[in-house]
Amino acid sequence: MELLNRLRQKLSDEHLMFAYRGEVTGDNSVNLLTLLEREMEFSDFNMLGRKRLFMFVLENLQNITRHGITKSNEITSLVVYSKTAEGYTVSTGNALKKSEVPGLRRNLQKINSLEPDRIREVYRTMLQDSNIGRKGGAGLGLMEMARKTGNRLDYDFYPIDDRFSYFILSKTIDSGGKGMSEPAAGHSAFDSKRIMQLERMMKSSGIFFLWAGPLTHAISKELLNFSETAMREAEMEQNLHKRVFATLIELLQNVAQHSPGYEAEKEHGIPLAMIRKTAASFIITSGNLIRKSDIDHLTQKLDMVNRYDEDGLKKLLKVALMGQDMSKISTGYMGLLEMARRSGGRLTYRFDEVSDDFAYYTVTVRVRAKGFRLPSQD
Repeated sequence: MELLNRLRQKLSDEHLMFAYRGEVTGDNSVNLLTLLEREMEFSDFNMLGRKRLFMFVLENLQNITRHGITKSNEITSLVVYSKTAEGYTVSTGNALKKSEVPGLRRNLQKINSLEPDRIREVYRTMLQDSNIGRKGGAGLGLMEMARKTGNRLDYDFYPIDDRFSYFILSKTIDSGGKGMSEPAAGHSAFDSKRIMQLERMMKSSGIFFLWAGPLTHAISKELLNFSETAMREAEMEQNLHKRVFATLIELLQNVAQHSPGYEAEKEHGIPLAMIRKTAASFIITSGNLIRKSDIDHLTQKLDMVNRYDEDGLKKLLKVALMGQDMSKISTGYMGLLEMARRSGGRLTYRFDEVSDDFAYYTVTVRVRAKGFRLPSQD
């Protein structure tokens, strides 16, 4: 659970809301954008602010699909959403050839040196260039981002090896749609090192994606849509795909079932969902605030499920589906039972006290590929 504690601290300190490490494609770009849209239902962003933020995200993701390099799990892309009282920050990372860095850096420096009116003028000139207009290009996309959001783009480059570098691009937009380049009260200045630290943490721990924020029905649906698209694109073995997807559904429903409300979550602990990948399994974790008065009741249900092997779980499920009385601890039992049955393993859980009334409840499920038997992992 040390990883989870470090992650929760980082998410809280840096106001991180969502992070995905993997290939960015045309299909999952739609899911990434829609997920941000659903979260913004909790914000006071006006339509102009939303439009400009979405434009930046869409153009950025398109640049990654056109010009980024995904060699393997060792070198892949990163998409990060952060949220503060002042606005949203979207940061992306992707690999590119080192030979492309000088030209891209010059483009960014030029864009950041221009006043807003001059940006629009240069953009129109670029559109009239037949070569650029026909082929497109990263420079045109970057200019479009700066034109729409009104000021500079934050960026940095990190060497990967002798052939590749990692390009980080970031933008903060306030509720009125204006780009922010100077830190406001309570908002941190752009720090590419934090983004690289997150990327390395996700890489070393095999984190596929993580979410930290409200888990409404609409947001849960988009998380499921995104994970389903990404797993399909990865050409995962069909049976494993189905079991991971079904387990994630049950975990998200488990979070919603115990939620004490958005205001309590904001104060004491926001929900969390995370998927990690290993060579032979997917490790799915959820975390959410619960009332301390519910701990004993929930512990009984978890321990009851963990007492049974695969055959026992199947028999227990039959009993539940037949509607027989399964004692007072059967409330919410079906979801936990399905998690254990689908995954083929035990449910690892813990409760951390956060106040006189609330505790933070985390549960982890490992979904193994058939034929593998691995030791438990936190």
